Amino acid sequence: MIRKTIHDILASYDKNDLTIATVCSHSSLQIFHGAKQEGFRTLGIVVGEQRRRFYDAFPLGKPDEFLMVENYKEILTLTKELQDQNTIVIPHGSFVEYLGPDMFMTLQLPTFGNRDVLMWESDRDKERIWLEGAGLTMPYEVKNPKDIHNPVIVKYHGAKGGKGFFIAKTYAEFKKRIQSDKPYTIQEFVMGTRYYLHYFYSPIQQNAYKLSKGSLQMLSMDRRDETTIDEVQRLGSIAELEEIGIHPTFVVTGNIPIVMRESLLPKVFQMGEQVVEKSLSLFGGIIGSFCLETVVTENLEFKVFEISARIVAGTNPYITGSPYSDFIMPNLSTGRRIAQEIHYASQHDQLEEILS
Repeated sequence: MIRKTIHDILASYDKNDLTIATVCSHSSLQIFHGAKQEGFRTLGIVVGEQRRRFYDAFPLGKPDEFLMVENYKEILTLTKELQDQNTIVIPHGSFVEYLGPDMFMTLQLPTFGNRDVLMWESDRDKERIWLEGAGLTMPYEVKNPKDIHNPVIVKYHGAKGGKGFFIAKTYAEFKKRIQSDKPYTIQEFVMGTRYYLHYFYSPIQQNAYKLSKGSLQMLSMDRRDETTIDEVQRLGSIAELEEIGIHPTFVVTGNIPIVMRESLLPKVFQMGEQVVEKSLSLFGGIIGSFCLETVVTENLEFKVFEISARIVAGTNPYITGSPYSDFIMPNLSTGRRIAQEIHYASQHDQLEEILS
């Protein structure tokens, strides 16, 4: 039903006067900046005057216009006003989290990507079906908390920037810290180096790493700076700290640029290919930017512990390009790559293939 509604809305749009819009948070600066580089008009949806004022400090990343709302759910009541401006929405993690996956699914605005992916990404059971079905290796899952005999990480469902995640080594530790009113997953805690791989899949262009349909690019990668897990060693071992009631947390506060050893890149593309191909059969395909969150072990094996099915904040260090996107074209951010895809689709009458 929503897909037909979106197609009808698109049919009414002036394809030569499109507006790129997103919520003013997360990766919006590069989304607006990239859209402007490709000649689009931009609109920022914002709650609160203080948040709006922040954009005056960054004129190249400031949207052309702001839409002020009392709360994010108010967006659902303003879709006609946005449709009149030929608006295309770019989702990001904060946008989906603030509105909620269920409400985001009902949003009557053309949205970049396949919104069906949200139900596979936000449910960790479905996420595992997808990734393991694609042939990727994931940390093993502990179904029964009483079976915790080695370090595990407990994650709540949804995109929350690591908030609430915790390590447990025993059932007693788990029971002490779990918020049982929230759905959660218990995963093996894998020792290794964390790499967050930023891909872009185009179902309509064959100008990169070719798949059964379309092509794949790898634009950049990052590591996450997380509090307090990345700083606990300053005070002592985790075990010592937990004895006095200090527990490591995993709230993401920033992103660190990374370049991976080149010999691992073929495996990086193979994993991306497998994820896309499986998505095509499960729900019609992931579209645009996505991120595989991985750990590389000392044996140079990848374990994929999560997927983010949209632009991630880890792309923010690369507004003017990365050591990888520089080999595609100069000054290519993920935000600009999204705008390029929309521009290409509008020129070739293929917007319906990348918007939902």
